[in-house]
Amino acid sequence: MTDIAFRKRNRKITNVSPTRLIVASFALYILFAGILLTLPAASANGESAGFLDALFTATSATCVTGLVVRDTLTEWSVFGQLVILFSIQIGGLGIVTFGTFFTVLLGRKISMKGRVLAQESLSYYTYDGVLILIKNIVLITFYIEFIGGLLLASRFVPEYGAHGVYMGFFHAVSAFCNAGFDLTGNYRSLTEYSNDPLVLYTTALLIVIGGLGFMVWRDIYEHPRLKGLYLHTKLVLIMTATLIVAGSVFFLISEYSNPMTMGPLGFIEKINAAVFHSITCRTAGFNSLSTNDMSEISKIATILLMYIGAAPGSTGGGVKVTTAGVIIMAIVSNIKGSDETIILKRKVPNAIVFRSLSIVGLSMMLIFIMTTIIIGIEDINFINILYEVTSAFGTVGLSTGITPTLQPVSKIMLIITMFLGRVGPVTFAIALAMRAQQEHKGTVYPEGKIAVG
Repeated sequence: MTDIAFRKRNRKITNVSPTRLIVASFALYILFAGILLTLPAASANGESAGFLDALFTATSATCVTGLVVRDTLTEWSVFGQLVILFSIQIGGLGIVTFGTFFTVLLGRKISMKGRVLAQESLSYYTYDGVLILIKNIVLITFYIEFIGGLLLASRFVPEYGAHGVYMGFFHAVSAFCNAGFDLTGNYRSLTEYSNDPLVLYTTALLIVIGGLGFMVWRDIYEHPRLKGLYLHTKLVLIMTATLIVAGSVFFLISEYSNPMTMGPLGFIEKINAAVFHSITCRTAGFNSLSTNDMSEISKIATILLMYIGAAPGSTGGGVKVTTAGVIIMAIVSNIKGSDETIILKRKVPNAIVFRSLSIVGLSMMLIFIMTTIIIGIEDINFINILYEVTSAFGTVGLSTGITPTLQPVSKIMLIITMFLGRVGPVTFAIALAMRAQQEHKGTVYPEGKIAVG
């Protein structure tokens, strides 16, 4: 009887959907990291940071966001910083990816359920070959972060001594994982390096590589001449390049004469700052300019780029560049009178268009609800609150400086927003609706007509 009960319980566990397991794994790890950060040893002053601030920081690190309520350098001890760094690495690669990699490394077999879970975690096309992909992803990630760490350390060591090596590798991991946590102190991020091309472009390159996504890496590796690429890869590259260039031009024009941002910089330095901000505001959270002192129109443009984000299966967040691309081309195709969505002479299945619409609809609803709640609590202007909420949803981490001053309820709202932004609002909704989905499977409904527009 006991054996039968055990097998039933085991069957229930193994039948849990990959989507639910991914959501649950993130939630459990955040709680674990949050508990570690409440320990007195995690704080620079030897006193507990309190559960809310610790949970906020753990969520921000694991969801590779970068919003902070405590300065990473001055208010967390080395132990606390290492917890944050490890959480960034795990959150960037994905808990399932990390766990699968070490399971394979130890020579243990991965079940079919584990392969499907890994496939779902990476947003990969198939579970076939996913274990080799995961191994390559982790090894390449460590290699890229190591090279980036050396480059950044070469700049930090002359200024900070041996501590500069630690800073270099911390920032390299944070940049590649699109997290935005920094060790420059006093919430300065990279504003002291606005005229330093080595720091800016090394960081920017790490951000872009991490934000392209693992599927794109593999496709480019298999097609070095860029011929025969998947439509997904082509769309990611086109959208990424377009957003970087368009954003750079826009910020160069809008902030060119702003005495609080680009005004004091030389022309080349202004170009560097514009390019860096265009790249970082899509998911990374580092800033070389004072974001709070930017013009309102620049803040709105930043909000839009934060909302779009990076590519699927990457270390970045947002609704994803492919989602935006599909929506744009669906509108263009509809205007042309076509019932099908065409991208680069390829037809996109309606299921993908509907999923893209769901992602945009649910994410806008989430941002609207959270912004409304926080506006009702805080005496802060609308743009700054929308900026902070969108930054949390897009797992960006850029801030106008209001996050540390928010009321506890507002911080909780941002914690929820960061979590949903990382796992994806549609993924979370599917996880909650799985039972209802099974109950209604196979049901046929009569057709109804509705006038729209």
